[in-house]
Amino acid sequence: MPIVKTTIMNGQKTAKEQIREIEGASKNPGVFDEASPELTVEQYAEMAAIARRKREEAKKPVISLRISPSTLEKAQATGKGYTGFLSRLLDNAINNPDMVAKSL
Repeated sequence: MPIVKTTIMNGQKTAKEQIREIEGASKNPGVFDEASPELTVEQYAEMAAIARRKREEAKKPVISLRISPSTLEKAQATGKGYTGFLSRLLDNAINNPDMVAKSL
């Protein structure tokens, strides 16, 4: 059986066929062999520790920032995820010496 990857977007309705595939896959036990052996408890713990460390490294501090209503409106007009857009925009601006000098 071929592996099929389907991305279901947040808020997207799933087809009954997709739900049946997901339910079927959850009932199918994994098959371990020499190419993909079952992980030990220690290996799972190590992976969990790595995942926690990566989440901590990726965590961004929350700050409060005052911006003009028109700037907020323009940012919100970019759509869902506008706060991430503002974060990336600020990252780009702060790393651009000309932009920093112009904004001081």
